[in-house]
Amino acid sequence: MSGFVDVGALDEFAANTARRVMVDGVKVAVVRIDDEFYAIGDVCSHADISLSEGELFCEEREIECWKHGSSFSLVSGQPLTLPATQPVPVFNVVAADGRVLVSSKVDPS
Repeated sequence: MSGFVDVGALDEFAANTARRVMVDGVKVAVVRIDDEFYAIGDVCSHADISLSEGELFCEEREIECWKHGSSFSLVSGQPLTLPATQPVPVFNVVAADGRVLVSSKVDPS
């Protein structure tokens, strides 16, 4: 699949968890909620903290930075709580043929 980077086997991503991967030198948090996948920049826009280490809110499709409590939408990357005011990038992600693939370009939507 052109423009996508293979970041691992599907079974390496446990349900309802987040995991940091590298995509062309960029830290990306890949989140699996049941059989749905999300990929957002893994660095909180408020502080240089890994979002993949934060708490995941599956029903809300949000992830929270463990350092200061800012939550981000997994769908849009928008900050939902302070102190963060800037979004994090969102990447397209697909599961295909037992592999997880993340776009090497930020989703513009």
